[in-house]
Amino acid sequence: MACVNPDGTISPSASALLKILEEPLSPGEIAGKLGQPLFRVRISLREMTEAGFIEQKEDKYAITEAGREKI
Repeated sequence: MACVNPDGTISPSASALLKILEEPLSPGEIAGKLGQPLFRVRISLREMTEAGFIEQKEDKYAITEAGREKI
């Protein structure tokens, strides 16, 4: 399931991911908060990072300004 649609909108699961990233979290912490398997979270993190909506800081992820504009 794609996080970012071809028209630039984001899926409900991507929106939920962005909303919990106000504080940097590890993939495991994100999976626990969202109740999703770690493999799915990692796929979403990769896609959202490539789109510029989140950024990786060491082993944690945080929302970017572009991500804030999406929620």
